[in-house]
Formats: sequence, structure tokens, C-alpha cells
Amino acid sequence: MDNIHVLDCTLRDGGYCNNWRFGRENIKKIINGLQEANIEIIECGFITNRIKYDPDVTKFTSFDEISKIIPKNKEGKIFVAMINYGEFDEAEIPEKDGCSLDGIRVAYHKKNRFEALEYCRKLKKKGYLVFVQAMVSLSYSDEEFLDTIKRINEIKPYAFYIVDSFGMMRGKELMRLFYMVEHNLDNEIWIGFHSHNNMQLAYSNAQKLIENRTDRMLIIDSSVYGMGRGAGNLNTELFVEYLNDTVGKEYILKPLLMLIDEILNEFYQRNYWGYSLPNYISASHGAHPNYAGYLDDKKTLTYEDMNNVFDMMDDVKKVSFDRLYIEELYLSYMETGKVQEERKADLKKKLLGKTVILVAPGRTSIEEKEKIIRCKMSDVVLISINHVYSVLHPDLIFISNLRRFREFPEEAKSISIVTSNITSYGFYLKTSYKDLLNSEEGVKDNAGLMAIKFLMEYGVDKVFLAGFDGYSHDVRENYSNRDLEFITRKAVLDAMNIGMSKVLKEYKKKLRIEFLTSPKQLIID
Repeated sequence: MDNIHVLDCTLRDGGYCNNWRFGRENIKKIINGLQEANIEIIECGFITNRIKYDPDVTKFTSFDEISKIIPKNKEGKIFVAMINYGEFDEAEIPEKDGCSLDGIRVAYHKKNRFEALEYCRKLKKKGYLVFVQAMVSLSYSDEEFLDTIKRINEIKPYAFYIVDSFGMMRGKELMRLFYMVEHNLDNEIWIGFHSHNNMQLAYSNAQKLIENRTDRMLIIDSSVYGMGRGAGNLNTELFVEYLNDTVGKEYILKPLLMLIDEILNEFYQRNYWGYSLPNYISASHGAHPNYAGYLDDKKTLTYEDMNNVFDMMDDVKKVSFDRLYIEELYLSYMETGKVQEERKADLKKKLLGKTVILVAPGRTSIEEKEKIIRCKMSDVVLISINHVYSVLHPDLIFISNLRRFREFPEEAKSISIVTSNITSYGFYLKTSYKDLLNSEEGVKDNAGLMAIKFLMEYGVDKVFLAGFDGYSHDVRENYSNRDLEFITRKAVLDAMNIGMSKVLKEYKKKLRIEFLTSPKQLIID
């Protein structure tokens, strides 16, 4: 069926997983592989004036840069790139010359639709195939959507897209929008569909469109291995095999599988993508998937708590990711509990003139346990952090992690110092969560650093640190107990190591801090 084309967006949407750093040779290999697979439309990346050019990255600042990766023999394939409306001046776009891009995809939010469509009109006059991407299509009322289609008909771009930006579109919702487009869009304009996989619906929705057996010209977006932000996209290799089997297309799978094996699997291992509970929660709330990623990276919230944070979000803010907004919302949620310091005087008495051993749950707390045992023989107070230390019974437990606290045995709660974000009873003391934060992004509410700041406020002037190892990329190296392990992105782990090292350096100016066990991943003077 010649009325169905596949647009592969691996080099553009997939770039959210590796900061668009595919490497120049890999970029060329991916393009060649897509050509060999007979993919009709190949997206090369973003065009933007908000970066500095890097040949290893699929974000470009000029059309000359893109032309360097486009093969001289295009083999009948269409090469495109995307511009987020507002990120590239139309005046800097040259007339189409046939040597660089064939088409430009313009993505825009509903609030910018009138200006964005005028931008599209100008690009068409320059000779480009223009793909109009109405992001978060479900945010439009029927009246707004029909008005947009009317304006599209006046411009007559190459394609107009239904965009499931947050992976939340059910089949009936897709078909409702599709029927509006099918019956009102100029017959010469292709109908496109771009989806994400937050609710595992990308594949079924694409099938639903094909099974509709429309005579309209269709473009379905996909990426190899589903590579894309959050839960990723429709898998190119799965969808083209489906098209081969059901409508007689002649895509070649082997080049796509080789790209997965030789290139993309390594990126997946470094920074996985795919369906997850946080991505599901963001989709169910109609929110940008980066919000889910931000909250999940904290590793402090239960999914019930994460859902509560989404419930607090303003609908207007859900559409575009705002890091400062979600940070404020997260901190606001974590500060909701009341401080209960009835035992404050008692604790000050316990700590007066004492040295404290803070035991974090790093592997060295077990591997180098003899150091901790010997130190405990002197008159010191042992406080474990976010776990019950298994080698020695802790005098106290400091805990700020909602998820961990829920797993605590009842007997441990009676000796726990909890932060005010934890709603529970039976603890020893509840202290302010907000007052223990530091200013370093990535470790602002790191439990170990919060515990040190807490001790400073209680007049402790010497602290031994045990199990403060930092974070290895190998999750098996990080914890004394496998039950405490969590998987997160390597970039996040690196940022946490840098942040912890920096804050500890500052705290060492205010009290005596000595490492009892080896800080494997931290850089400490």
C-alpha cells in the first residue's frame, strides 16, 4: 500500500536518551541502515539556535551542518529535521536547494498555533515539504482542532499530524481526531501520527489506523528499538514487520536489527527507556513525561506519593516541562508534615560531647565493618541512615525516605528520627525536612547530607562517616543490602557523586568529619 509511509525519528526523538550524542560515525550508520531498510522518511535531528554545533550531536545550527550527514544518493528517501517553533529564525533558513533537507517538521504548542502556522507558510514558500506537528493534540477542543484544520488547508503543507505527546491517547480518542482530520483536511495533505508509549498504546494505535483502511495518505512515526524520551516511541522494527505481514510492504528488517545490536543497545544500557510506572502516572495525569523522570530520579517517593504530587499540578503547567516548578512542588509536598520535637532536649543531652558514627547503607559498611565495630567500642553514638544497620544495633536511625520508612520494622520506628515529609506515628523525633536541605542540585535532599546538617544543629562537632561510598554505575556495588538497590541513569549518579563531594567539602569547614570507611566514588580532599 503506497498510501502508508514510515518516518523514523531515532536521530531526533531518540536523542532525548543520550543528549543527542550519537557520534558522527553512528549517525551515518543509522541513516544508511534506515535507507537499506527502505524507510521512506528519515528524520536527522533538530535545528536550533540554542546550542553550539557539535558534529557528534544531532542538533544542528545550520542547514550546511545537516547536509554533511545526508548521503549524496538519497535513493528516493525524504530527509527531514524538526524545528521547535521559536528556536530558529525563519530568515536564517535558506531556499531549498535539493542538497540538504527535503522537509522541515514544525512542532508547536496550542498557545503558539497561529504564529507557528504563519511560520509554516513561509517555510513552504522556500520550497520545503512542511510537516505541521500539533503537539498534545488532545489539548484541543473540537472547535479549536477544526479551526486548525481549516487554517492548514489554506497553507497546504505536505503533512498535518495528530500528536500523542504524552502517550495517553486511547484508540477511540485517536479515531475521533482522525475522523475530524480525514473528513476536513484537504485530500492532498498527508495525515501523520506521532505517538509515545507511556501507556503501551503506540503499537496498537498505529495498527488501528492501518486497519481503518482509509484511502488517505498516512505517515506513521517510529524509532528503532523504540528509542525516545521516557517510555519511548513506536518501535520501527516491530511496525514495519507488521506492515510487511498485513499490507504487503517490503521493508527489510535486518539493517534495523543490526542498528539495535551494534549501536542502540549500548545507549539503552547506559540510559534505559521504555514503559515504567512513573511514565504511566505522568500519562494518566496528562503531564509532560519529564516530570515523571524528575520525580523518579529522586528515589524518595512511593508511587502513591508521586501520584499525589501530580494531583497538585496546575493543568496549564502540565503541558511543558518546568524544572523549577516541579522542584518547588516536590519540596512543597515533602514539607507538608508537622515538626514534633518533644524529645529535642533529651536528644541534645544524648549527643552532648559525643562523637557520632553515621552509617549509610553503602557496601563498605559491611566490607569494612571491623572499623565500625572498633570505633563503637569507644563512647560514641551510632546512627544509621535510611536503614537498620545489621552489624551493630544502632542507637538511633535517621530517615528521610518515604519508601524506606514504609518497609521499617515497628521496633525500629521507636528509635527513628524522621523528617517532616514522613507521615507516621511511633517515631522518636520528627524534624524539619526543609531546614536540612542544601543548595546543591541533585543532592539537595540526600539523606546522608541531611543527617550531617541535623547533627550540626544539635551541637555535634565530630562525625565519623561509614558506608558513604557514593554511587557506582554498577548498581550491585552500591548497597550493603540488595533490597536497597535502585536503578537510575548514569548521568544522575555522576551528578550525585559530584554534588555530595562538594557539599561534604563545605560541611568539613563547620565540623570535624572523618571517613571511617573508603568513599569509593566521592572525591574528598
